[in-house]
Amino acid sequence: MTVLADNWDTQCDQWYLLQQPPGRVPPLPPPQQTDAWAAALGGVPAQDLRLQLTVQSRPGEPVVLHTLYVTVVGSTTAPAGNGYTLSAGCGGGLAPASFAVDLDATAPRARSVSGFDGGDREPAVDFPLQVSANDAEVLDVDAHTLDHDVSWYLDLVWSSGTRQGTLRIDDHGHPFRTVGLKGDPLYYYTSTAWIPIPKAPQGTAQPSAAGSDGSG
Repeated sequence: MTVLADNWDTQCDQWYLLQQPPGRVPPLPPPQQTDAWAAALGGVPAQDLRLQLTVQSRPGEPVVLHTLYVTVVGSTTAPAGNGYTLSAGCGGGLAPASFAVDLDATAPRARSVSGFDGGDREPAVDFPLQVSANDAEVLDVDAHTLDHDVSWYLDLVWSSGTRQGTLRIDDHGHPFRTVGLKGDPLYYYTSTAWIPIPKAPQGTAQPSAAGSDGSG
């Protein structure tokens, strides 16, 4: 299995919570250096953490994927800070996730969802799923929190013939961490500076940078 935690599509709607004010946050790096940039600033993935899981079996050993469990290690109120998005003016939006996880739920679970990609409806993909050496399965997971600080991981349950097991999916031996941005000041980067994003009226969706500069 390979695991990518890089938004699995584009930098659109990828957020980090930082404690620094915008005047102390350096310009954005190239996309491949985003993780190091955020880590150096003490940034935490915010609002959504998107994982792309690619599962493939060994030759001659087809594997059935049975379910994906979500385990929350800890959940508290999200710390205050500033939210920074890594791209502005994204127009098309993200392709749909295979599974959505509401980290604010009492018992979060991976829920199969459908959506639109390029105007075409993408059907929901649900378990059980079979993979082989020549037929890999890609599972896109979108884990969201509005106002919590959540540490969590996934368990993928599989079987192959008489063998069965559980594959832990985490952040290099540690739980993933995702924090909410409710009430925090939000910023996106132009070519020269961090610009504030106007807050949406109470009760409406969290604003994104898309369209903030007139594009999108």
